[in-house]
Order: sequence, then structure tokens, then C-alpha cells
Amino acid sequence: MNTVLIERSLPTGQTVQLVQGDLTAEQVDAIVNAANKHLAHGGGVAWAIVRKGGEVIQQESDEWIRAHGPVSHAHPAWTSGGLLPAKYVIHAVGPVWGDGDEDAKLSAAVRGSLHVADELGLASIAMPAISTGIFGFPKGRAADVTFRAIAHYFSEHPESGLGLVRIVLFDSATIDAFMDVWKEWGA
Repeated sequence: MNTVLIERSLPTGQTVQLVQGDLTAEQVDAIVNAANKHLAHGGGVAWAIVRKGGEVIQQESDEWIRAHGPVSHAHPAWTSGGLLPAKYVIHAVGPVWGDGDEDAKLSAAVRGSLHVADELGLASIAMPAISTGIFGFPKGRAADVTFRAIAHYFSEHPESGLGLVRIVLFDSATIDAFMDVWKEWGA
């Protein structure tokens, strides 16, 4: 069972929560997959999403790539949620640490995910700590970029229908890093 660790209301009215648990168990309108640009869901969060949500997610991802080509940081793809509790999966491409301009790419992936959720008319979204796993982005730095990107998106889009953003964290090291930055973010 997923547990809300802490939450905050933004000046624009949205609630942002840090949650410990399993992203694939989230009962929100959409979850965000930390994807690669070809939507080949063979490892990490992507693999867990397809394993729980069913092969239909990979099939729809393959169709997306055939129709639109590789996914960019700023323009995530989306598929159904298959067998997941979430109706949609938004496939955000986070940066690989060391490729350059990582902060801007991560910020674009977070803001792009929120934008897709708004285009789909969604009220709630849950995302992992994008790029902090196999892509190697330092956890604390990713937390700072993610929190700033969320606040920036809603300050630019106060009309957003999204009311809830959940950042779902699995392991203790990621939770600790995000909690430390969360405390600074609120100061």
C-alpha cells in the first residue's frame, strides 16, 4: 500500500505529495513512465509498468513510435494504462546523466508530462523520480529540478485542471534525497 509522506498546496491551488510505494498501484488518472526515446520498456520503471499493465502498453508504445518517431524530452507520448488502475501512462523521456543540459531536459520532461495530462483533461497524476535510476541523475538534484518544474508549470498554467501531483518514490535513498530537498523547497 502506498503511503503519503508529506504534501503541500501550491499558491495556484494544486496539491503536491511525496508518496512511498509502487507507482503501478497508484489510483490516479495517469502515471508517468520514465521512458527512453524509443519507448522500449525493457528495464526499470518502464518494465514494471508493462509487467503489471500488460503487453498492450508496449504494443501501443510501438504504434506511437511508428506514427510519431522517437519521443523528445519536452513532448511525452501517452498510451492507455492497460490493466493498471490508472487510465493512462504518460511516457516521459528523462535525460541520461552526462549527456549535457540534464537539468533543462529533466525540467522539460516533467513540464511536458503535466501538459499532456492537461491536454487529456486529467485531474490527477503520479510520477517517479525520473532519470534517477539507470539514467544516473543525482537524486537530490533531480528532486530540486522536479519541484521547480512543477511549480513553474502551474504558475504558467493557473487554469490547469490538474489538482493532484504525486511523486512516488520506491527506495529509501530516493525518499531521503527528495525529503531533504522538499524541506528546503518549502523554506
